[in-house]
Amino acid sequence: MYAVVGVTLFSVSCGNQPNTPSATDTTQSTAMDTTKSTPSIKTDSVTYTFNGKTSKGYIAYDESRKGKLPIVVVIPEWWGLGEYVKSRARQLAALGYFAIDADLYGAGDTAANPKEAMAYTKPFYTNPHLALPAVEAAAAKAATYPQADSSRVAAIGYCFGGFIVLNAAKLGAPLKAVVSFHGDLSGIEPKKDVVKADILICQGGADQFVSPAARAAFKKSMDSAGVHYTFEEYPDAQHAFSNPGATALGEKFKLPIAYNAAADSASWKAMVGLFQTALR
Repeated sequence: MYAVVGVTLFSVSCGNQPNTPSATDTTQSTAMDTTKSTPSIKTDSVTYTFNGKTSKGYIAYDESRKGKLPIVVVIPEWWGLGEYVKSRARQLAALGYFAIDADLYGAGDTAANPKEAMAYTKPFYTNPHLALPAVEAAAAKAATYPQADSSRVAAIGYCFGGFIVLNAAKLGAPLKAVVSFHGDLSGIEPKKDVVKADILICQGGADQFVSPAARAAFKKSMDSAGVHYTFEEYPDAQHAFSNPGATALGEKFKLPIAYNAAADSASWKAMVGLFQTALR
């Protein structure tokens, strides 16, 4: 785990996501979903229980599709469940998945500033074992819908959310696939024959919050445990590369973060490719 200062900077870099959806919203969602030309996306707010609190999540699915849809749990960045991850859920729905954005803080709370964000995320960094019930609670809520297929479940996460989904996978979450986008790679040490998911890590090569040493240590630990994973690294991409608002946020907080359209597009395409295999 990062030192306190490092974690603070990492958390700030994942914050205040914009209302503007990713560039992949209209381009890749349409291009990759060849089975339907006009999805009918249903969205709704949902409540469920996690960590003794009432969480307020968000679901999205294409109600015009027949048959059960694979579940994708989406874990937000440190800021909480905002418009950015909602737009990602709608993208996933357009591709034929039942997406649920998880609320890890309870009551739909979001952080108004970096200090609040650190207060919200600290319990998870202190105790990474919370990652497993966080993912499982959201997946269980999704499974209550007749449109959702509880036998095919994946999880993706952004920044802090990447930390959560990777640690859930290392703790043996019953997932078919896990994708981390510019996530924190610290936490639980993987153990042989525990990880069930196919894992994809999408990391910026110029990410100053996840150092080359941290990336190397993560790979070594995964290799030592015999865990199957794919590590995609985008040489010029900085931290938070998937978020169109990251550049302005970096300028505001004087942090080395920036949106990278090429890395955003490539990482989303890699995720879709994994899902087409793991969730078929």
